[in-house]
Amino acid sequence: MPDDHNKNDGSDIRLRELRVLRAIVTTGTTTAAADLLGMSQPAVSRALAQLEERLGRALFSRESGRLLPTAEALGVDAELDILFKVLARIENPDRRAPDPTVPLRIAAPPTIAHRFLPGPVADFSRRFPDQRILIDVLSSDVLVTQVAEGRVDIALSDAEPNHAGVRVEPFRDSDVVCLMQRDDPLAAKTVIRPEDLHDRAYVAQTRRHSARVAKDRALAAAGVQPSITIETATVVSAAELVREGLGLALINPFPTALRLDPSLTTRPFAPRITLQTSFLSPADRRHSSATLAFMAMVRARASQTHNGEI
Repeated sequence: MPDDHNKNDGSDIRLRELRVLRAIVTTGTTTAAADLLGMSQPAVSRALAQLEERLGRALFSRESGRLLPTAEALGVDAELDILFKVLARIENPDRRAPDPTVPLRIAAPPTIAHRFLPGPVADFSRRFPDQRILIDVLSSDVLVTQVAEGRVDIALSDAEPNHAGVRVEPFRDSDVVCLMQRDDPLAAKTVIRPEDLHDRAYVAQTRRHSARVAKDRALAAAGVQPSITIETATVVSAAELVREGLGLALINPFPTALRLDPSLTTRPFAPRITLQTSFLSPADRRHSSATLAFMAMVRARASQTHNGEI
């Protein structure tokens, strides 16, 4: 009898460890995995340590507070779909499929929506093919209102909302760069400084953007006054205007530089202006498992570019 009891305990522990593995691969942190599983963070960490000890090797590498799965961890995770589907049928024989009329609601401003969002959305759809997705492309101010009112599950934005109804979770930092035509004389410089922009034609963001204040402050501190030819609401439109020869622009390189027109180039700008791209979500609501999974895939895509071209 004692031997049988020990076997059952061991089997239960192994199943829990596999659930923890799946949750950490999906979310990227033990804290988020604990929230997804309804466990404590120390319990998740212990389960992961037990699994790694059982296998005799590390399944995740630690980098900047994130847990990055090894190839072996990803391989094990890929094999778990069948196991968990069988268990779900056994434990919940009357369980219905997710309601396809209730999609995961995602929102982003135009630049992020057009230049970055398709990648993580595709990752999510391949992983969860039955989950419907609704994407709204909204201006930053409208986006914040929609999130605060609970009409959006998760939004991506580089604005800095000041709204009690919005939870802000940064996932990427980017330093402002100067965008120019590739044959512009300033392209010969390794770093662009405020004085390089004095009296130059300049495409500015509209004043409702929080980043506009930081850029204007840096130029004013150097006594520089570029010749603002056009003010525009999105970085995508700013890039097109620069491509047409209407001036230089100071931009957040993420995600515009991912798909930059060959005729354009960027150079670092000093003094350094760091902007954050964040998740925005309703402050009074916990993330669903679908939202946590999507956030993990956004972080994974964003981390691929962090030490790359942008």
